[in-house]
Amino acid sequence: MSRREYLKTAISGSIGMMVLPNIIPASVLGKNAPSNTIQIGQIGFGRIAMGHDLPDTMRFDSARVMAVCDVDSKRKEFGKQWIEKWYTEKKKKPNYVDVKMYDDYREMLMNPEIDAVIVSTPDHWHAQPAVAAAMAGKHIYLQKPAALTIAEGRAMSDAVHHSGVVFQVGSQQRSQNPWPQFKRACELVRNGRIGKLHTIKIGLPGDPGGEVEPEMAIPKTLNYEMWLGSTPYVYYTEKRVHPQVGFDRPGWLRCEQFGAGMITGWGAHHLDIAHWGMGTEYTGPIEIKSTAKFPTSGLWNVHGDFLAEAKYANGVNMMVSGAFPNGVRFEGSEGWIFVSRGNVGVTASDPGNAKNSDAFNASDPKILQSVIKPEEIHLYHSEDQHGNWLDCIRENKTTVAPVEVAHRSTSACLLIHAAMKLGRTLHWDPIRERFKNDDEANALLERPQRFPYGTAHAK
Repeated sequence: MSRREYLKTAISGSIGMMVLPNIIPASVLGKNAPSNTIQIGQIGFGRIAMGHDLPDTMRFDSARVMAVCDVDSKRKEFGKQWIEKWYTEKKKKPNYVDVKMYDDYREMLMNPEIDAVIVSTPDHWHAQPAVAAAMAGKHIYLQKPAALTIAEGRAMSDAVHHSGVVFQVGSQQRSQNPWPQFKRACELVRNGRIGKLHTIKIGLPGDPGGEVEPEMAIPKTLNYEMWLGSTPYVYYTEKRVHPQVGFDRPGWLRCEQFGAGMITGWGAHHLDIAHWGMGTEYTGPIEIKSTAKFPTSGLWNVHGDFLAEAKYANGVNMMVSGAFPNGVRFEGSEGWIFVSRGNVGVTASDPGNAKNSDAFNASDPKILQSVIKPEEIHLYHSEDQHGNWLDCIRENKTTVAPVEVAHRSTSACLLIHAAMKLGRTLHWDPIRERFKNDDEANALLERPQRFPYGTAHAK
């Protein structure tokens, strides 16, 4: 399905999780002319916000981060200090901003001075703030994966399209900085430089299991009830949430209650590139099967070793496993192309860093040197993921990684996760976004949402 075909049916295909009001974003009314600074609120201040999203946004003069929200007051207060200090030291702008602090993102979204938000929260808190931001007319930069369930992703995509806000997901591999090789690889594949594409092999890093962790007293600074959000209540232990000292990689990444593990953690990046390379950004696989090992004890319970296969209507077979080198390998009738990040990662604690020094390779070096002619396919050019988002807000354009593309990439990951859990072949209808004749599998398209949290309660 092409983007044009998708847009014709996007809203009519909604799962009906919410009723959306008629919204006119403030920017459309002229509050923020293209010459004005984009006022931004940061939702979630942790490892990714501090090490990636904020500095990569704040370095642009068109952006001004003026607010921070976190359910941990210690992180919220540190975020205010960090942002103000960054502007003073990096931009040489003392007293440039008095950062407003919020405990609840819903209160932040009520601030008419805020034009856009960056959502850098745990995976189970991605879709709900994005839906609420769209309904409030705020532009959105969202960390991947787009959602924890396919139902949430559909609700989010429909909300964004209905509101008209500008949305970007953190699929940084689509932008030139720092990985120009991904776009180049996809253009070569789309233009037939390896012949007819028939197989894609995707390698993901792994996550180890862990020991049973004892129940601990909830820190006084943490609103643990809201941190759990729509997920079931479970006792607090530090390794389930985030470190109370420092900003190392948090433990929730390895808990199925809050995510799906590496199949969405890195899979959202690499499957997005696979979709880009074979032109399936607005659809999905039609058949999925997987085998996977899951821990039988301990706190961390996301998948371990696995092998998945997903077949697409165009005849391409996509294989995903931790046994493959970290990256994406396109195989065609006349050769292959392999692309990865090489030694470059997003943060120092990003798993999988420095495992592939060869970031761009092919069966024949001449393939990589091939010139894409003017009349051939040229993919969307974005120099910088955060910069592209800001440019598109000012110019009212579609970003390099818009919401439906984000939803479809994440959906492919979640379909594989469903096959992991059920251990059998699943048949998917990418137009209806339902499994065919499979009630058990369709039950995995959404999760029960604990009131008053979750997209189902976002009206």
